[in-house]
Amino acid sequence: MASLRGMQQPELSKKLFKIIKSENHAIGAYESASRERISIASQISDWGEATGDDSISDISDKIGVLLSEIGEQEDLFAQNLEDYRSVLKQIRNTESSVQPSRDQKAKITDEIQKLKYKEPQSTKLVQLEQELVRAEAQNLVAEAQLTNIQTQVVPGDVRPTFEHAAQARQILNDAEEDLREWQPSIDPVPSSAAEMGANLMPPSTTGGQSTADPSVAGGDEVPAQLESPEKEKRDVSGSTVVQGEMTEGEYQRQ
Repeated sequence: MASLRGMQQPELSKKLFKIIKSENHAIGAYESASRERISIASQISDWGEATGDDSISDISDKIGVLLSEIGEQEDLFAQNLEDYRSVLKQIRNTESSVQPSRDQKAKITDEIQKLKYKEPQSTKLVQLEQELVRAEAQNLVAEAQLTNIQTQVVPGDVRPTFEHAAQARQILNDAEEDLREWQPSIDPVPSSAAEMGANLMPPSTTGGQSTADPSVAGGDEVPAQLESPEKEKRDVSGSTVVQGEMTEGEYQRQ
């Protein structure tokens, strides 16, 4: 239905109709983002409280407040977009009403030009010229309605120029310059993540030494079963020998 309405719009209003439609989608996206942001803020705060850790709960509450404020600003921005979209809709509707007077004026002008070319002495020219005067007057009123949407101007008068154009341009230039010069300043956050064990828990200490998995912690310790390739073993007589050496019985069998 929206596509059909767009096709039925006067040529002057077709592009504006597309802008209004696209802005509607953008506003919906901002509103959805606002709701999701506020929901996430609440979830983070609830999670921090559920941990039972006062420090985590305090930090999660602060993050939740920040995210909630961001969500509120996104919703406020969506409301401002809707206000500006309403102005565009008013302009579109006024353009639709102005278009017929423009078309009538153009039609009479074309008829006059054709008649002057074919029958320069035709008495109909006087009638057409009178109709053109009336059409121009009607069009002047219609155009005044279009230009008076934000600032009232008497038909026939010239719209005054914006007095603060230089100041507005300077504000934009300053904002662009500040954005270009901005650099993030992030304080380093100490972390013990490198000391976590395989189960992602801090290593326990026994006798002042860590029992964390050395392969996870990045240590160079070697498991006990791999410390030496020469394991001790006992022969049938009960004497202890080192692996790699022959027992007395093995020597005699040689």
